[in-house]
Amino acid sequence: MPGRRGIAGIGSGISLALVVLTPLAACSGGSTDDGVTSSRPVDAAPLVHTSAAGQVDPSQPFTVTAGSGSKLTDVTVSGPDGHLVAGELSADQRSWHTTGRLKAATVYAVRIAADDGKGGRGETTSSFTTVAAQRLLTAKLGPDSSGSGIYGVGQPLTVQLSEEIKDPAARKLVEQSLTVVSQPAVTGGWYWVDGKNLHFRPQEYWPANANVKLSFNGEGSRIADGLYGGAPATLAFRTGDRVESVVDAATHQLTLRRNGQVVRTIPVTTGKPGFSTRNGIKVVLGQERVVRMSGETIGIAAGSQESYDLQVEWATRVTWSGEYVHAAPWSVGSQGVDNVSHGCTGMSTENAKWFYEQTRIGDIVQVVNSLGVGMEPFGNGFGDWNVTWTDWLGHSAAGSPVSTADSASAAASAAVLLPQL
Repeated sequence: MPGRRGIAGIGSGISLALVVLTPLAACSGGSTDDGVTSSRPVDAAPLVHTSAAGQVDPSQPFTVTAGSGSKLTDVTVSGPDGHLVAGELSADQRSWHTTGRLKAATVYAVRIAADDGKGGRGETTSSFTTVAAQRLLTAKLGPDSSGSGIYGVGQPLTVQLSEEIKDPAARKLVEQSLTVVSQPAVTGGWYWVDGKNLHFRPQEYWPANANVKLSFNGEGSRIADGLYGGAPATLAFRTGDRVESVVDAATHQLTLRRNGQVVRTIPVTTGKPGFSTRNGIKVVLGQERVVRMSGETIGIAAGSQESYDLQVEWATRVTWSGEYVHAAPWSVGSQGVDNVSHGCTGMSTENAKWFYEQTRIGDIVQVVNSLGVGMEPFGNGFGDWNVTWTDWLGHSAAGSPVSTADSASAAASAAVLLPQL
């Protein structure tokens, strides 16, 4: 039984021993009608001692010890929600302590059963309260699924912590407080971008039409000295079709595939020398029906030969610094022939509208054969997929991959809790 590790097995053994031995100690208790001696009920309170004195430090185990000549037969500690805290009984049955984590500012109920060693058995109950946390660690989860709740297969999960975590052991506790469940299940891992931000991604892209659920379940758990987990948080979303677009800057073509099948190839223009488009895998960050683009936002002086200030239609953003796939009717003559843009991928208005309607946030846009630098892994969008899997795992506090369906119960939970969108 959860919360009674080491107790259930030992306790059962005690009960069996009493059945065998009681005929030899019949004088210590009454007899039932069938001649088997029963134990004598006693008050267990004087037989045991607990470590609880006033408020309890949740970072320390709660302990129960038996008095002289007595033994513990069962101990349970449960929180307000009824869930039991894991614990362990010593081999001599003289002491018991919690092995599960206690939460801060929580009242726990305690039930203790003991044997006085003289044929008497009884139970006693008590409670204790853990001290409040000095500081609470909260987690903002992403992506924000307040919209349609459907994302592309390249969408990473993000966690932004309320406080910077530097200690490796504390980071590991944070990872243990985060749970990712998906259907179908995948192998994934966490990456600490910095002390306050973590990303989770599968080894490969998410499966198409998958359900994904991310939870922060560290409420009340000790993370570091004076720092405990704050309120729980959960988000759930679904992936759509696997939509991948490859922009080849050498052939000036964009090819869009849906679930592995080529849907359309479009003539495009990418960044010219000095403004070359970034190579690498990018994730769609957002879409704007009309957006104003100004050269000044990327450091081009107003009035210079390269300056521009335009209202652009059907704009699909792939970097925070302003790289889009968008309509560029002014460069139709160069599309499919030459690279003349300031870094964006331009196409005709008709093609840009079509591309806009075929894609969603989280879809993949990969640029190849450009003269530009590679896409940044972090800070300018989601370049997570440009990090090798080995390097990705190397930036996890646990240092190991995570299955999104570690047990049958996790999979069953996902089936019940994840949205059917």
